[in-house]
Amino acid sequence: MQVGFLDVTLRLLSGFSTTCLIFVLTLVFALPLGLLISFCSMSRFKVIRAISKTFVWIIRSTPLMLQVIIVFYGPSLIWGPGYAFQRLTAVIVAFVINYAAYFSEIYRGGIQNISVGQYEAGQVLGMTNSQIFFKVVLLQVVKRILLPMSNEIITLVKDTSLARIIAVKELIMMSQEYISANALIWPLFYSGVFYMVFCGGLTLLFGAAEKKLSYFRT
Repeated sequence: MQVGFLDVTLRLLSGFSTTCLIFVLTLVFALPLGLLISFCSMSRFKVIRAISKTFVWIIRSTPLMLQVIIVFYGPSLIWGPGYAFQRLTAVIVAFVINYAAYFSEIYRGGIQNISVGQYEAGQVLGMTNSQIFFKVVLLQVVKRILLPMSNEIITLVKDTSLARIIAVKELIMMSQEYISANALIWPLFYSGVFYMVFCGGLTLLFGAAEKKLSYFRT
């Protein structure tokens, strides 16, 4: 059966929409969750700090693929079929947990690298702790974490391909189907173009953001 370029493109676009959905939802939930975890890792309470750091260590020490498999199969095997996640939901949950742990360390590094003098100057001016954080510290933290955060976010684009391990029909899985069904490999290479365009757009976006924040350069 003859397979046309347009047919392949439309099918890959269908898979790419799933890829984009995983990417967007992971960021929407992982960015704020990572900030919360970072605050827990810097907490004055030893128990909270220990739990948070142990969680981050476990997540960063195990493969994302393993975490996807555990989230998908674990609940149904432990508590019964009624507790099973849908495939796409399991992928998003696993990705959010994984990337929140990585983002939390980036946040923590950015916050802790701010000079103590910044906080002391705010206190001298009579500012509250929340005012100091949001009006003095926050933009400086954004500047410091922008580069490592951009690297993680671009990595996330490519990590979405791991969703195929539990048969979520994202971009790579769609292109792989042409190998078994039609003995065609070029759709697999073609799928790489989608990733290159996506990552290229993000690179330009983060480059523009870095220039905009360049007035914090010391």
